[in-house]
Parts: sequence; structure tokens; C-alpha cells
Amino acid sequence: MKKLLTIIVGILALCLLLVCGEYALNHRGNTGGHRVLTIYNWGDYIDPALISKFERQTGYRVDYETFDSNESMLTKIRQGGTNYDLVVPSEYTVQRMKKEHLLAPLDHRRLTNFHYIAPEFRNQPFDRGNRYSVPYFWGTLGIIYNDQKVRAQDVQHWSQLWNPRLRNNLMLIDSARDVFAMALISQGQSVNTTSYAKLKKAQDHLKTLTPNVKAIVADEMKMYMEQDEAAIGVTYSGDAREMMDVNHHLHYVVPSEGSNIWFDNMVIPRAAKNKAAAYAFINFMLEPANAAQNAEYVGYATPNAAARRRLPKRVTADRAFYPPAKTMTHLQVYRDLPLKTLGVYNDLFLEFKMFAK
Repeated sequence: MKKLLTIIVGILALCLLLVCGEYALNHRGNTGGHRVLTIYNWGDYIDPALISKFERQTGYRVDYETFDSNESMLTKIRQGGTNYDLVVPSEYTVQRMKKEHLLAPLDHRRLTNFHYIAPEFRNQPFDRGNRYSVPYFWGTLGIIYNDQKVRAQDVQHWSQLWNPRLRNNLMLIDSARDVFAMALISQGQSVNTTSYAKLKKAQDHLKTLTPNVKAIVADEMKMYMEQDEAAIGVTYSGDAREMMDVNHHLHYVVPSEGSNIWFDNMVIPRAAKNKAAAYAFINFMLEPANAAQNAEYVGYATPNAAARRRLPKRVTADRAFYPPAKTMTHLQVYRDLPLKTLGVYNDLFLEFKMFAK
């Protein structure tokens, strides 16, 4: 009898523990979420030390996930499986997310540090009044070259890439918009051209470039340029910085007649569960000391005027990564073109790639 009583007491105690455990889990699930910030960003695009600092200062816990393209990020946001509180899309994707009503309008009264953003980086065409986005980093499309293979004065403009002396020495980024931007600008056209006739003319111009094209690649360009296997490449400023860190004979230039300027931006999805945490994080990242630390870690140009003043002179004086005002006025932002037009860009680019083989 005594043994039976002991068993019953044990069972009751176990039941009590299970009930208490379930209550604790439910309670944590109902309240803990308010202290969690879920971020969706590009890979290796923030100094991890800043995330730790934010957690210490605010008491929020950060769940950090990464993506490798705007398209994959957008697909996941559309699916709605995870309710991200903060996302970092590029400018044309901000436009698309606005059209699809995936973004929450920003309350600028809660963006107490927005004034640190330099005026020239506010109110961009893809988001007038910064109603939905806050600039995070920016960069350009330009020309990287090896000073052991070509002279600097021979690669200052897009038109110079057609020079016959560069035969089989030019690397192109595998991107329809970027390659056509180069061709369109060299013909005095907009990078957002929708005219089929102008695009076809640009394609014809590109076909005359094919003797100089060594390869049309993506990340492989870094290896080619770093190992002196090509003289010139058309690439992004951030990738150029990585290559230049490896090979000191490499240099980057933004043609003064114009190029593409891109922006990555902090936005709050409409489905965000913790908007308060998102605002806290945006303001934290806009603090000049934090923005400067992040810019040094990532290696891209910061739109934060106060942070820029904190960066080493050797960084901010580099006209390739912080172009002069005159060049900046000629830089163009990609618009989110209609899908039909984007299809034309892609088709014509594919034809060019086949022609270049």
C-alpha cells in the first residue's frame, strides 16, 4: 500500500511539473516575442559586434537571417512564412515591394536619427520622401583595371572599352541591366530606357564589343582580376574594393559621363511583428559611431554624413568610392521597369551573350 501511494505521489508530481513547464513555455511565447527582432539582410553585410552591442543596450534579442539576391528575399517575403521585422532590399526592389503593398509606411517621428543621412541620399526617385525606406549603403557600377596591363588614361570612359587594343581582355558582369547601362550611357541614353529601338541599337553596339570580351561572369571575375588574368572588368564598387584588397595593381573608376548608383535600404515589412524593435535598430544603425564602424567593416560607402566624417581620410578621399559632386550628378538609379520590358532586356542580353561566344 505504501509503495502504491509513493507511485501515485510520483505521478502527481510529474503531472504538476509538466503543467508548470507548459505554462512557462506558453508564457514565454506570448511575451518573449516582444523582445525579439528578426532581421533579413545580405550575407556578411553588418559588423557582428554591432548586433551584440544593440542587444546589450536595448535588451532585444536579434534573430538574423541572410539572403543572396533580391529575388530570393522577395519570394520569401511574399510567402509570409517568417514575419521579418527589418529587411534590406535594393532600390528597385523597394519599388516592387511598394507596388505589392509589402511595406509598412515609416513614421518619421520615430526615426530620431534620420537627420544624419546626407541630403543628397534622401528623397531618391525610387522612394520619394523616404516614405518606406532608410538608406543603408550605396555604391556604383564602374571599371576596374590592372595598371600593369593598361594605362589609367585609357580606361576613364565607357567608350574606351571598345578600343581594339583591349582584345580578349575585358570581363563583363553577368547582368542584363548593368551591361546595357554601359552601352546605353555610351550612346547618351538613360539606363531606364524602355524603347525597343534604342535597346536594339544598344545591343548592336554591344556586339561590336565582343572581340574584347574575355568572359561574361559573376563572382568569378574576382578570381580573374585578382590573379592578373584579365586587364579590365565592369563591376560593382563593393566587389572592386575586395579585389583591390588582394591585388594592389587594381584600381576602380566611375566614368564621369555617368553610371548606375545603387542603394541598399532598411525597410519594415507590413507583416512585421515588432515594429518598435525595428525602429530602435534603425536609429541605432544611424548613430554616427555605429554607422562608421559598420562602413569600415563592410567596405561600402555610407550615406550617413556624420559617419563619413569619422572615417579615415584615405577612405573618404578615394574618388572611386566617394565620387566628386560633378560625377554624382550623372549617376542614375535603376527603376523597377515593367516585367515585359525587363523581358526585352534579358532576351537581348542573352542574344548578345550567345553572339559573344
